[in-house]
Amino acid sequence: MIFSVVSVYVFSIKLKNIESIATYHIYLRGLVQGVGFRPFVYQLATQMQLNGWVSNSNDGVDIRINADEKTAGEFYRKLIQSAPPLSKIIHHSKQLHPYQQYTSFQIRQIEAGASVNLMLTPDFALCPDCRRELYEPFCRHYQYPFISCTNCGPRYSIIGALPYDRCSTSMNKFLMCSSCMEEYNDPFNRRHYAQTNSCATCGIMMQMFSHTGKRLHNDYKTIIEEIIIALSGQKIVAVKGIGGYLLLCDATDKKVVNELRKRKHRPLKPFALLYPSSAAIEKDFHLSFNEMEALQSTIAPIVLLQPQKKLQYNIAVNEIAPGLSQLGIMLPYAPLFQLIADRFNKPLVATSANVSGSSIIYNDVEAVEQLAGMADFIVTNNRQILAPQDDSVITFSPLYKQRVILRRSRGMAPTFLDYVPQCATTMLATGALVKSSFTYVINGNTFISQYLGNTETYTAQKSYQEMVNHFVYMFGQQPQLVLADKHPQYFSSDFAITAAQKYTCPVVKVQHHKAHAAAVLAENNLVKSGQAVLCVIWDGTGLGDDGNIWGGEFFVYENNTLNRRYHFDYFPHILADKMAKEPRLSALSVCNDVWITDNGLQSKFTDTEWQLYQKLVTRESNIYSSAVGRIFDAVASLLNLCDKQSYEGEAALLLENSAQQYFTTNGYSFTESYFMEGAHFHKIPTATLFNGILTDIKKGKATDFIAAKFHYSLVQLVKIVAHNLQVQKIAFSGGVFQNAVLVDLLCHHLGQTNQLYFHQHLSPNDENISFGQMVYYDSNIDGIQSGYANIDAVISSASTQNSISLINA
Repeated sequence: MIFSVVSVYVFSIKLKNIESIATYHIYLRGLVQGVGFRPFVYQLATQMQLNGWVSNSNDGVDIRINADEKTAGEFYRKLIQSAPPLSKIIHHSKQLHPYQQYTSFQIRQIEAGASVNLMLTPDFALCPDCRRELYEPFCRHYQYPFISCTNCGPRYSIIGALPYDRCSTSMNKFLMCSSCMEEYNDPFNRRHYAQTNSCATCGIMMQMFSHTGKRLHNDYKTIIEEIIIALSGQKIVAVKGIGGYLLLCDATDKKVVNELRKRKHRPLKPFALLYPSSAAIEKDFHLSFNEMEALQSTIAPIVLLQPQKKLQYNIAVNEIAPGLSQLGIMLPYAPLFQLIADRFNKPLVATSANVSGSSIIYNDVEAVEQLAGMADFIVTNNRQILAPQDDSVITFSPLYKQRVILRRSRGMAPTFLDYVPQCATTMLATGALVKSSFTYVINGNTFISQYLGNTETYTAQKSYQEMVNHFVYMFGQQPQLVLADKHPQYFSSDFAITAAQKYTCPVVKVQHHKAHAAAVLAENNLVKSGQAVLCVIWDGTGLGDDGNIWGGEFFVYENNTLNRRYHFDYFPHILADKMAKEPRLSALSVCNDVWITDNGLQSKFTDTEWQLYQKLVTRESNIYSSAVGRIFDAVASLLNLCDKQSYEGEAALLLENSAQQYFTTNGYSFTESYFMEGAHFHKIPTATLFNGILTDIKKGKATDFIAAKFHYSLVQLVKIVAHNLQVQKIAFSGGVFQNAVLVDLLCHHLGQTNQLYFHQHLSPNDENISFGQMVYYDSNIDGIQSGYANIDAVISSASTQNSISLINA
């Protein structure tokens, strides 16, 4: 009888447990494809003895499991808390699903749908595990130049369509051998569902060509040996990387570095260097924790570093970075470059394979044809690059280690998770001119393209157009609204009009510096700030609302409105783009109104130039400029640092470098300023600033002292304006704030009294303009959306009438 009761009791427990088992649907959205999420889910489900399945979907990752409520909750918690390190979850949910019984746990293939709503995964640098396997003689991937796994390798650069799976990438044509397939299907292997998996048997093939186009070798082991021989023999070799071709040469050989400059038509712009390891870098450079962490990150960017006084590798510093105290250093981000760097065992110059100013070359046929004049040998491979990218570049301010992104590209682009658009409209923001990018907003996601070059050049224009088309194709939706800069002569503005005609949608034009302000406000979550924010926007150019060239602006952002409260006093803007290329012209223009006439400027011009330019600066028909970028140029010219630039920003870099030398020796507690504390003014007196600088020059003050005093004066100016306006929060944007010395000075002198906001994940330069254009419209700053009370109606009307509408913000 007792046995019978126990049996019934046990049976009832089992029945109760069976009845409590349900089917749960777990959904994850964010950066969850191409980061090893499905293998992670499989392993966790297997560990917890759960049945069901996981699959990539058109908008994230879908999971089904059979479990009781408690187990489902534990599984869900572990999913979120222990997610793969490369993933970024922005939304997740768990809910009951109609019951379906599963007998095992599986990874299912993608179930295609009509609409794609996905993040794009960036390219990841070589991971430690693959780097280790690269040198393990008994590993099947030993010295294979394209080794990768779920934790590293190309992603964005090879995606042709969404969702992300091998069939949607340029790996599609490489059929995996049985060994690779075994790795791919093994749930506990690091290459489980690694879409880039391949090996020497089934994988990517290399070819080596001479500069005449003759095919020399197609065996990767031979090619690597020949590369080392060439580099050791003062040769220049073009090698295809993840985002495009790089030109390599011996960084310790002055002759070959100068030859590379000659071939690239790049007389002074600094080159980046590739070191085989962080230990090797430490032998030549000062390396902080932040800088080391950045170099070894999955981004593997170029990082600007300060060299040691004694260099172990005897690199040709003056030839690599003429006149500068910092050099751009990187570690190998791809296994091929790791093999080359290790085998060569010395630092290499590693620079984008292009003529200065043009886009990086990434097409194999174009590489063999166009690089013949630059490289002695060209090394290709047959994995197609679909999204070309330069290397990302960052620096850290010397004192406070504030990170400044100088170029956002490989490893960073294109997904941007720090801003969620409010509008449901699909938007294309076309950005600026020289530091070009575009922003694409679709299904509540924000994508900011990689740096696309100077669109004054045809190659950059072509690359820009191709990338926009690539995005439209990938997401399968056309823009419903196009945003553009107000400058009518920018390529991006012309492209916006053409795109609007093509997609039959409206165009909204956003003022350049207001876009800068919107970008830095959004990055720091200040768009909905309840307090006023002073936006200091300093750069070299941008068409203002009054038809003049702005660039020395102080906006107050309050109640969703940007008001221009202060700006540098105007000076003549002459000779269009020539002024930006010749700092002596900025000096001439800015000094037109100063009372010190004996300024030494005439010696910088021929007699004919002097007579002509004097007339130009005094004519009444001039447009005018307030650009701080041109003010930096003018100071650099007056200090005889640079009269004609060979690359954009050269004069400002040399001026920053001079100021840095002073502060390194004397510290940052500077007190002398060209602006009087407590001054009250509406326009910043540009002439007063330059009278002070010329006075110091006439007194024989040292160049580095004047450079330092100029930098400190700008900080003092910000302090004066913030005090006069009674604003505590100050945000900074514009190319001038790439200047790490200026950033440090702001932190040092204002950080205790004010809340300072800099760009976090975008560059302060014009790469952020496209994002700012989108934010300006999306957040309805200055009531921009009131131009169209109902954007959906306008879109519908534009589509019906096949016409475009223009609004100027």
